[in-house]
Amino acid sequence: MSTANSQTATADREIVITRVFDAPRAMVFNVWTDPKHLVRWWGPNGFKTTVHSMDLKPGGKWHMTLHGPDGRDYENDINVLEVEKPQRLVYQHQPTAKDKVDHITTVTFDEKDGKTLVTLHQLHSTAEQRDFVVKNYNAIEGGKQHLAHLAEYLAMDAKGGEVFEDKTLVLTRVFDAPRALLFKAWTECDHLLKWWGPKGFTNHSCKVDLRVGGGFSIVMRGPDGTDYPGAGAFQEVTPPERIVFTNGAQDKDGGAILDGWTTAAFTEQPDGKTLLTLTTRAIARVPLGKQYIAGMEAGWSQSLEKLVDTLAGVS
Repeated sequence: MSTANSQTATADREIVITRVFDAPRAMVFNVWTDPKHLVRWWGPNGFKTTVHSMDLKPGGKWHMTLHGPDGRDYENDINVLEVEKPQRLVYQHQPTAKDKVDHITTVTFDEKDGKTLVTLHQLHSTAEQRDFVVKNYNAIEGGKQHLAHLAEYLAMDAKGGEVFEDKTLVLTRVFDAPRALLFKAWTECDHLLKWWGPKGFTNHSCKVDLRVGGGFSIVMRGPDGTDYPGAGAFQEVTPPERIVFTNGAQDKDGGAILDGWTTAAFTEQPDGKTLLTLTTRAIARVPLGKQYIAGMEAGWSQSLEKLVDTLAGVS
């Protein structure tokens, strides 16, 4: 049977997800296969991971537990089938007593102009089994979230260095403003200068290049006159629905105090209102960064309060 015919014959048993990462192949492969990295990004939204053992060689065993946001644990007992560093992994998930689902996962890492194309391919025993995990475990969206977490981790850890603290915060708020206006308030300096930053802070410098690969910079000034420069790069721009950007705080010499990754999603609500879902993660790169993280929730909450006032003044 030809390769094309073989792929057609298994299409109804497959899940295939791809993503390009702005990182060299050796780094992506290492982050996928080293437990100290893997536990910091593996799994869909809201999941945490414990790696009990990982013998990454043909015939080796890999055992880890995914801890769901609902408090349930999901055991993963895996047989390692192939390891071709740094371009390919093949492993088989063993069925559990509960769902008796097994599948073979093939992960390929292809170089693309200094970046890495990852293809995550799951082959299930039957089409019914594949449909079961899509319906009951949200396997396709979960796989996309899984790779999104890897992208976040690679973006924040490209500089390396010690991590002093790592925190993720999720805030939601309904604004009495149309979605298009709220999107502008997050992406145009005329608005950002008015609301960005905690209570008592002002902004006297702002630049925005709103495109994927573009960046922004903003300098906050504290009540005592101290300047706090920050900058980031846009990873996703989907007007007026969503923006994803790296963001961080810097010292006066431009050194990183903390690195962050923020997603702002804007969802239309009845009566012309908009639901903002803000998900932000910060990693302290120096001890001082822990102070920033300690005030992270209060700072973002106060910023959103200022945003309410800003939007109220826009006709």
